[in-house]
Amino acid sequence: MSRESFVFFLGFIVLFTPFLGIPRDWKEIVYMCAGTLLMLVGFHLRRTAFLRSIDDGSGERRNDVFVESARTPVRTKASAHESYSEATPQSE
Repeated sequence: MSRESFVFFLGFIVLFTPFLGIPRDWKEIVYMCAGTLLMLVGFHLRRTAFLRSIDDGSGERRNDVFVESARTPVRTKASAHESYSEATPQSE
């Protein structure tokens, strides 16, 4: 049974549970189990759809790469062997 069919089957159970004549405590258990299973299967379906969307077909996944465009880090505190003038940023 595919995951999509499983979701449909659970929806069918949730739809007809109130009309089956089972005790209220059992209905609550059925609803809790069906809801938990729907959440897990839904999460799995979303995850596989996302992974399928970033797959480029060769087995590798595309991703966006962020690159910082700063030239060099600016030092703010002088170390013990540097003078204060070396540690302060120079304006250009």
